[in-house]
Amino acid sequence: MKIDVFEMERMQSTWENLVEFDMSESGITPVTLRELVEMGFDMEAAMDMPLGYSQSNGTTELKELLAGIYPGATADNVEVTNGTSEANYILALSQLREGDEFALEIPNYLQLLGVPRSLGAKVNTFSLRSDRGWEPDWEEFESAVNENTRMLYVSHPNNPTGSVLSEDSMKRIAERCDRMGTYLVSDEVYLGAEIGERRTPSFWGMGENVIVTSGLSKAYGIPGIRIGWIVGPKDVVASCWTQHDYITIGPNKLSDRLAQIAVRPDNRERLYARTQSILRRNLGAFRDWVDGFGDFLEFKEPQAGPICFLKYRSDMPSVAIAERILEKQNTLIVPGSHFGLEGYIRIWLAGKSKQQWEEALGRIGVELRAIAGE
Repeated sequence: MKIDVFEMERMQSTWENLVEFDMSESGITPVTLRELVEMGFDMEAAMDMPLGYSQSNGTTELKELLAGIYPGATADNVEVTNGTSEANYILALSQLREGDEFALEIPNYLQLLGVPRSLGAKVNTFSLRSDRGWEPDWEEFESAVNENTRMLYVSHPNNPTGSVLSEDSMKRIAERCDRMGTYLVSDEVYLGAEIGERRTPSFWGMGENVIVTSGLSKAYGIPGIRIGWIVGPKDVVASCWTQHDYITIGPNKLSDRLAQIAVRPDNRERLYARTQSILRRNLGAFRDWVDGFGDFLEFKEPQAGPICFLKYRSDMPSVAIAERILEKQNTLIVPGSHFGLEGYIRIWLAGKSKQQWEEALGRIGVELRAIAGE
């Protein structure tokens, strides 16, 4: 199977551990093991736990806790994976065949651009329109989601914009997928990372063909234990388990136990509140920083997630801007072209410390001001 280089992940993995400031991040400052112990993780019991294989599709205990987040779901609707990326990957492997059509919103996290193409599927894209508050271009959407479309992938809340679809748009998308017989895959890894008070509604329950993927990496702030999940129709979940057996077999046993603590209703809300607090702390400072550029930068504030997608007024390609900031300021950002939309850059909203984060913004600003002057 030939697959294209995943440009964003390749750039990040090459440089994120080498640069002085990594502003290409898309998650919140991670939770520590000590914090999970304070939430109820029994470290002493874990010390005596045999580190054998865990249940390959997730333990019953974890699947039941996850099913409880999604009304009407049972453990049979849930597959536990090694991160949300594996969830998305095995969904594509299990459902797409050569000649199928696959729909994808742009801008987006482009994992499910490369994977469907590698499987021989035709990828149809449709735009989220900045001038409409990042709502879909409906003419493009209806062309992309047609009677031949096997699967649609949306990130909701969206990566890289941090936008959230209106409920009317969600209903329209779900109804179209039901009419076309299309699986609607909603990647909801940022659900719970809202900056305002209103929780993002899930697509779960809005149609017969809805599949949700999510995980602990973003809103929960626990990327290092690599736990994600799929919630969907039982037959789809069963076919994903078959693919899982051929790839990583199952999630880590210790990670499964830690995840059981994190997704408990009380702890889930505690972790979401922690994430929200960090984002609110930084958003005002970021807004002031953007204002300092006048009309060179255009900023639609994210509704959810530690990511800010900025439109800049220059003909310079976004990769060239990112490479210039990398070379001259030892700081990593993400070019908009890595999300399918030129003329934008994505910058992290949640630094390890406010002082370091503001210093990194200053370095980025040096180059952006120079570009604006040119």
